[in-house]
Amino acid sequence: MLSVNTNTGAMAALQFLNQTQSDLQTTQSHINSGLKVASATDNGAVYAIAQNMRGNVAGYQAVSDSLNRGVSTVDVAISAGQSISDLLNELKGKALAASDSSLDTASRNALNADFTALRDQITTIVQNASFNGVNLVDGSTANYQALASSDGTKKITAAGQTLKLSGTIVTIKSTSTISTQSKASTMVSTINSSIQNVNAALAKLASGVKKFQIQSDFVNNLVNTLNAGIGNLVDADMATESAKLQSLQVKQQLGVQALAIANSAPSITLSLFR
Repeated sequence: MLSVNTNTGAMAALQFLNQTQSDLQTTQSHINSGLKVASATDNGAVYAIAQNMRGNVAGYQAVSDSLNRGVSTVDVAISAGQSISDLLNELKGKALAASDSSLDTASRNALNADFTALRDQITTIVQNASFNGVNLVDGSTANYQALASSDGTKKITAAGQTLKLSGTIVTIKSTSTISTQSKASTMVSTINSSIQNVNAALAKLASGVKKFQIQSDFVNNLVNTLNAGIGNLVDADMATESAKLQSLQVKQQLGVQALAIANSAPSITLSLFR
């Protein structure tokens, strides 16, 4: 039926053209953003899952930062402990030399001066072994805790070690000297005990930093896996989108031509009146 009032062909062509135009806009949005799910309106369920995973990633990034601070804090403590261990070895050499009963007074006084200077250096090292305000070797921090989970409920602990003078690890007193042969002989035994204690404390600190490093590596791998999972959910396949774009552009051109043809149909009725 030919009608000038109702053009069903044009209406159908316009409907298909509008659908093609909508699909084209969607594809262009995917290409522009690189995402097939950029908002909840694209796919509510997938967007919600991706957002939850992004929240976990943000949490694990905070965990990674906490673990890295923990590694640095314990590394500073280990560095201090190694320096103290080296000083104790030097102190042992001075005490052993001063334990010689045949030593003259001038030599003994020189050895004692070196001994006290090295002894006081231990205190200086302990006082300055801080990172981010935390000192694991001066007795102020019994345990250092770092985050281990994205919800903050799990933590990893490294035990502090008190390496200051007159303690249970470094048993040399802050007033100890080797000014006499007797004091020097006694000091050798004390230093030997302190060396063993410090080395044991270093092993415990090393164990703590290893725990932080292992967890940090795990968290980094986990974040990479989560990011890959998010990408699988929301990233657009650019090859597919490119092919779809070309197809839709062709359909758009054909739709415009079909609409033009359908719109010209009523003009055929004019030939009936010639």
